[in-house]
Amino acid sequence: MCLGVPGKIMSIDENAIGMTMGKVNFAGIVKEVCLAYVPEARVGDYVVVHVGFAISKVDEQQAADVFSFLQDMGDLGELNIPQPE
Repeated sequence: MCLGVPGKIMSIDENAIGMTMGKVNFAGIVKEVCLAYVPEARVGDYVVVHVGFAISKVDEQQAADVFSFLQDMGDLGELNIPQPE
C-alpha cells in the first residue's frame, strides 16, 4: 500500500544540486525529505511525505489525526528504516 505520512519540517536547506531539501520530524524520527513539490512550505509547517517527497501541506490537527490513524493501523514501520548518511 502507498502511504503519505505527515511530519513537521524542522529545517530547510538546498542540496549540492540546488534541490530544496528539509529535515522532517515524524513523531521523533527525523528523515531528509525533498521539498521541491511544496515551495510554499516553511520551517514549522506540516507536510505529507510519500517515498521521500513532500507532496502537500496540511494543518497541525490534520497531521495529528492522520498520523494517529496510521499508527493505529500499524503502518509506520518504514519510518524506522535507517537512511544512508
